[in-house]
Amino acid sequence: MQLFAHFSFRTFMSNMIGIGPRPQGAGSRPDARPLAELLSARDILLDVAAAGKVEVLEKIGEHMEWVNGLPRDPVIRSLLHREQIGSTALGEGVAIPHARLDKLESIQLGYLRLKTPLAFDAPDGKPVTDVFVILVPKVATEAHLRILGDASQLFSDRDFREQLHQAANASDAKLLFDTRSRSLR
Repeated sequence: MQLFAHFSFRTFMSNMIGIGPRPQGAGSRPDARPLAELLSARDILLDVAAAGKVEVLEKIGEHMEWVNGLPRDPVIRSLLHREQIGSTALGEGVAIPHARLDKLESIQLGYLRLKTPLAFDAPDGKPVTDVFVILVPKVATEAHLRILGDASQLFSDRDFREQLHQAANASDAKLLFDTRSRSLR
């Protein structure tokens, strides 16, 4: 079953991103690296315990600060703001929280497999177990759309999600992302 059967792709992307005009200036060239190359094994967290959506977003901020040196507060604020606009849950147990950050220099991705499924205001009402995080610089509009589209395509594949749930560690999950992402191009 396709995750987005009830959405047109354009409507989905517009609702998820809230795209406006592309900012111009130095550094506005989008990052063209594939999703798998942008996702590091150190940013894959398995069996994360959290009591709710806000705690998941806080854990993302803490992780991004600890591992990638990003200040946690702007990350958490941006992700919370995006969730207030509309849930980033897609259905079938998947959420893709994402944000554009003013002072971010490079794209940061992360994957969290939740220990216990959590309510995330999904359109199908199902709780979320897979959380794929996308943080991009403010000027990376095209890259943001491309990565969001690639992640959506990956997670719409039931076999991919099932294999990801069977991954014993971050290295196994990273290998799965690497292998399955190749088919996106």
